[in-house]
Amino acid sequence: MKAVIVAGTRTPFARSGTDFRSLSAIDLGRLVVRDALDRGRLDGAEVDHLVFGTVVHDPHAGNIAREVGLTTLPKTVPATTVSRACATSNQAITDAANLIEVGQADTVIAGGAESLSHIPILVSEELSETLVRFSKARSVGDRVKLLGGVRPKHLVPQTPQIAEPTTGETMGESAERMAKANGISRADQDAWALRSHELAAAGTDDGRLTAEITRVYVPPTYEDVVGEDNGIRRDTSLEKLAGLKPVFDRRNGSVTAGNASPLNDGASAVILMNEEKARADGREVLGRIRSYAYAALDPAEQLLQGPAFAAPVALDRAGLSMKDIDLMEMHEAFAAQVLSNLQWLDSDHFARERLGRSQKVGHPNVERINVMGGSIAIGHPFGATGGRVTLTLVNEMKRRDAQFGLLTVCAAGGLGLAMVVERV
Repeated sequence: MKAVIVAGTRTPFARSGTDFRSLSAIDLGRLVVRDALDRGRLDGAEVDHLVFGTVVHDPHAGNIAREVGLTTLPKTVPATTVSRACATSNQAITDAANLIEVGQADTVIAGGAESLSHIPILVSEELSETLVRFSKARSVGDRVKLLGGVRPKHLVPQTPQIAEPTTGETMGESAERMAKANGISRADQDAWALRSHELAAAGTDDGRLTAEITRVYVPPTYEDVVGEDNGIRRDTSLEKLAGLKPVFDRRNGSVTAGNASPLNDGASAVILMNEEKARADGREVLGRIRSYAYAALDPAEQLLQGPAFAAPVALDRAGLSMKDIDLMEMHEAFAAQVLSNLQWLDSDHFARERLGRSQKVGHPNVERINVMGGSIAIGHPFGATGGRVTLTLVNEMKRRDAQFGLLTVCAAGGLGLAMVVERV
């Protein structure tokens, strides 16, 4: 009993602090779930489960899936929140597929949302402890005494960082280290970034990317309508990219704001069904999930190389080799990360030393990878990217009548995901 994708959508991906600054992750999630139901010609009562995720959780709404589901689906539909860093909505999709394949559901909506315009601001441990004790104090005198111990340094807010708790290294610092270790040049990184913007612009102009997008009428006036990703740089060039200063190693670095993905707001949702039910209902099947694999490596090594370990396992589970793959979508956290993963996949040494294989895994011709650009141009709302990558791949496979597609996503913590989808 295989799970198939029958519909899906996403919001435009907007740079944080811009078009969607008035919308929460829950708001964005509601929009895509509603539109996915419309696109799938599905009544909410037909949905057996909602699996939805986010990375930066709202402390006031710990189960984003339930909050999204309560206003978009019957209140009797169970909802589960998942989180696997940048592969969060991939986790939602594979969990949905598992529910279907073990017979616990026929129809599941999976996806994720992120609002990096609304990052929870933390307080110092000293202030937190004082506030807790203040709430328990029994007299005015005790409260005044507690407040008297608060110092200005205790009031400084602490913003969350995109850093590894185990190493203290940010993702950008890891990408910088990967670029140096693998000999990925600044010129190659900038060339990949330019390619991403040019292909994303072309995919927007010819309607391929906008076809997967839910148009958003922005509150409170609903007069502003957002219908495309706002991070695509149509005016960039190799010269402009080369002029940007390195961010993470200012003296000898090569990772810049131009060859890295930005911080974004956005959401995505995919409808998965039992294939037999989908066929019986006369629904178009966009793709069947043939296999998937998750992998992990030590974050202190090369943080974002998880896809190089996950892809060969997913291919083995699908009974395929890289030569069978017609199209590939690889999440672009950084150009350095993409080029490093492609390098390892194409390395006999890596295959022998790290995978225990006699020869390299390989990868498709670059012309068949991220054919409408990737996260560097389109954007990367952490919890939504996996759904976007999945939708982009299956939609383009349909246009090209491709049989097999491979998608990969790297994630914080040294994690990686690879999934093989097929058209049937």
